[in-house]
Amino acid sequence: MKVLVTDLDGKVHEIEGKSGWTLMEVIRDAGLPIKAECGGACACATCHVYVDDDWMDASGERSEEEEDMIDLALEVEDTSRLSCQIEMSDSLDGLKVRLARDAVL
Repeated sequence: MKVLVTDLDGKVHEIEGKSGWTLMEVIRDAGLPIKAECGGACACATCHVYVDDDWMDASGERSEEEEDMIDLALEVEDTSRLSCQIEMSDSLDGLKVRLARDAVL
């Protein structure tokens, strides 16, 4: 499955998603500069991304734990998610996200 990730410069990177992995792991494995300081434990907000409006429903709802961590992020939008909390599956083939400024190395 493919994932389209827009970096801070507006460049779109088409990367390969892996079913069962989190979006954060996919982004990190592709070599994009995502901090992800807690390693996916939902204990920080350094894997903050903006999910494209068309993909919000498919990416799932924020858990209460994710909501608490999103509150720590900068420049939060309605489409803000922690990429460590989005599990990749075939239903997310073509997913579009944009890296948030506070998540980039």
